[in-house]
Amino acid sequence: MASVSRASDDEGGLVFELEAEVEQLKEAVTSHAVVDQAIGMMVALGRLSPEQGWAVLKEVSQHTNIKLRHVAELILAWGYDGEISPEIRAELEEALDRHGPLEIPEASPGPSAG
Repeated sequence: MASVSRASDDEGGLVFELEAEVEQLKEAVTSHAVVDQAIGMMVALGRLSPEQGWAVLKEVSQHTNIKLRHVAELILAWGYDGEISPEIRAELEEALDRHGPLEIPEASPGPSAG
């Protein structure tokens, strides 16, 4: 009888471990999506390559001592509501200046109405 109970305990432990792993993977996928979106904002805002956008996020994270995912979340929130802390904004501007032009390109003329 003890071997049956032990087998059940082993299976229960395995199920628990697998459930925990699934939760970690879900969190990683969500985190990756948030970071990718923030990189996209850096690419569009700073006219950077994705690699440069990644570097900007890393630098802001390192210089503010805020986890990269949280920096990405703050940048996305800034995109939605237009508000960002002065500290993050200053670091972001400095990092963008180091990695590429910050000026928004002029709009190209559209087809002329004829």
